[in-house]
Amino acid sequence: MAGHSHWAGIKHKKGRADKEKSKIFSKISREITVAAKLGDKNPDINSRLRTAIQAAKQANMPKDNILRAINKSEMSSEKNFENLRYEGFAPFNIALIIETLTDNKNRSASSIRTVLQKNGGRLGESGSTVHLFNNCGIIHIEKNLISDEEAFEVAINLGAKDCLNNNNFHEIITEKEDFYKIKTELEKKIKTFAYSAVEWRALSYLKLDKDKSAKMIEILSSLEELDDVQNIFTNAKLEN
Repeated sequence: MAGHSHWAGIKHKKGRADKEKSKIFSKISREITVAAKLGDKNPDINSRLRTAIQAAKQANMPKDNILRAINKSEMSSEKNFENLRYEGFAPFNIALIIETLTDNKNRSASSIRTVLQKNGGRLGESGSTVHLFNNCGIIHIEKNLISDEEAFEVAINLGAKDCLNNNNFHEIITEKEDFYKIKTELEKKIKTFAYSAVEWRALSYLKLDKDKSAKMIEILSSLEELDDVQNIFTNAKLEN
């Protein structure tokens, strides 16, 4: 579940092997279980759970898997997970924000540190890269569902920061604090979104050539292999 950045686009173009899809399902299942455990089991009431289920559907995760993940939240033996954010640097002075959902923060930190150090990067202190990103809500609506004018009008009336026009979708940008409120209101008009999440978006990007991009993709892939890692955000603009 890498952050919806240029990296996500590269990853999508590479296609998803069965092994990668299984890993994605596992990460989404964990998020669904935690969201259901911390809130109501009804996604109509629990916005975090609703967003996780939407991510599962976008990844073509079977309905039975989704239901099992929700039911797992009722098991008393289920581990206690927490969301933790790590900041660090990859080679070429590329900044990283790595979001985890973990039941062992020492394991998470050690695993991330090992991957970065092996590849010429380093784990940073809290606050070392976060100032290079904007924490905001992102909602993508396919263009065939709403016109350009209506999308902009609805977004602004609901208090969104901006509404951008891309090739295949409208991108609505919200403040982090307003994301679920605006998303809930939009759902009264739009049943499904192409993408929706709170993410860290770089304030500016560093363009990498083909060789450096290949190295970065290798590092990002290694980080995504870690079970605890949920999302990765970077200020690298990758060439593919």
